[in-house]
Amino acid sequence: MDLGLHYFTFSTPGDPSAIAPTLAETARIADQGGVAAFSLMDHFFQMETGGMTADEPMLEGYTSLGYVAALTERMTLGLLVTGVMYRVPGVLAKTVATLDVLSGGRARLALGASWYEREQAALGVPVVPMAERFERLEETLRFCLQMFSDDDGPFTGEHYQSTETLCVPQPLTRPHPPILVGGGGERKTLRLVAEYADACNLFGTGTDEVAHKLEVLRGHCEDVGRDPDDVTKTVLATSSPLDDVDAFLDQLEDWAALGVTEVQVMPDRHPVEFAERLVADVVPAADTIG
Repeated sequence: MDLGLHYFTFSTPGDPSAIAPTLAETARIADQGGVAAFSLMDHFFQMETGGMTADEPMLEGYTSLGYVAALTERMTLGLLVTGVMYRVPGVLAKTVATLDVLSGGRARLALGASWYEREQAALGVPVVPMAERFERLEETLRFCLQMFSDDDGPFTGEHYQSTETLCVPQPLTRPHPPILVGGGGERKTLRLVAEYADACNLFGTGTDEVAHKLEVLRGHCEDVGRDPDDVTKTVLATSSPLDDVDAFLDQLEDWAALGVTEVQVMPDRHPVEFAERLVADVVPAADTIG
């Protein structure tokens, strides 16, 4: 089982001047210690959940990933997940292609329907109905796939139009950086996974819930004529692996039996300490699972 480190807060340590060196050291420890993937959030305000507040420190995700790319050598890099409303598709595809080139082919494009309306309204991002966000999500998937292909012709959609889809240099990863659609919405999100994505990402709310979502995904794959085994299954763990390492490893075993091959975990303490303990106490055992 591969583990990914999802770096979701810049509030620890509290000194803003410590943000960059803490991010750097955490990423280096994870990269050298066998963590397979490193992700950040695509938010401009901190989420208002779990006691966090909007005015806590938050950095722009792709700029930060470029910084991490220069300091690491092995881990896949991406946002979990890119909000579809924050960048027009052509700019997003170019951004991900740039990250892939500069990281030596380690970028992953993870996409989801934007939801945090407070930051959208504050930053001048259009706030549109959820149904339209999913329409834009599908068009963005199609647009990016065209940008990453040999077809540099126009793109015409309901929400996005382009006179050409030229992208030079193309990503190093061929045919394109892995595309992940995040979320467990059964009618739309998982359908988009089946139609367009290389991977899904589900909330790790338990074995039964993950099993149910994967069964729904299987049905969508069958509907579109796709082998569900072609979709990489990933899970975002909702509890710290360090609370009870043995129990966490048991959960990994259960998810692996469902076909999950990657689980992202989130720091519950100083990120450097978390990374050190993760690579010492969890990664070696996780490597034996699956």
